[in-house]
Amino acid sequence: MKLLFVSALVVMGLTGAAHAESATGVPTAYPPVAIGYDALSAGDNERAVKDMLEGSVSRHDPAFLLNLGQAYARTGRLAEARELFRRASKKTENVDLILADGRVISSKLAARQALATVQVGVASR
Repeated sequence: MKLLFVSALVVMGLTGAAHAESATGVPTAYPPVAIGYDALSAGDNERAVKDMLEGSVSRHDPAFLLNLGQAYARTGRLAEARELFRRASKKTENVDLILADGRVISSKLAARQALATVQVGVASR
């Protein structure tokens, strides 16, 4: 079972794999720039989109879908965010996410919560 770190539904990385470190010094299996974590954390949503689209993370990865969806939601691209969150919620792979407050949540549940947030027009920063 893979574990991901999530901060306000922003995925930081995987545990139990070859580690890189984010700007915060937290170990991750993704280069933080590849899934936009550092840019999203800094509130630079446009840079996060650019970094993720230029990165090498699979476009089917739940971390990619959730973070790109979050960046799109924050920049007003709500229809695109909804689509990414829907895709993440329908994936057969279900990854456990660790929220910033330490709670563990499934990637599908995180995607459904993100989708519900975007459907009411709220994009957290």
